[in-house]
Amino acid sequence: MRNRSFRDLVVWKQSMELVDEVYRVTLDFPRSEDYALKSQMRRAAVSIPSNIAEGSSRGSDKEQVQYLRIALGSLRELETQIEIGKRVGYISLEVESDLQLIVKSIGILLSRLISALSN
Repeated sequence: MRNRSFRDLVVWKQSMELVDEVYRVTLDFPRSEDYALKSQMRRAAVSIPSNIAEGSSRGSDKEQVQYLRIALGSLRELETQIEIGKRVGYISLEVESDLQLIVKSIGILLSRLISALSN
């Protein structure tokens, strides 16, 4: 992993796609959510690929795993926020389902990478 760029990681690429989708979906949120759910979802989404990238620059696998776990925590935060968005009527069931599929895929990839680096 050390010789590869974080940009080569499938999990980083999928995370960047998730950022794009979250920004697109939250465009239609009410203005009253600009500094609430909309902002929280965007920050959580951005945190995922950002922490993957930051972790890749660390000197050890242990440090990289720490950042990958932060990314996983942000992913779980976003997963919950997507559910909230659906419950309050800002996100349709179809869009929520599509987003959760991406979240699930990223979660699997992050967990596998954490496991591989931890061994």
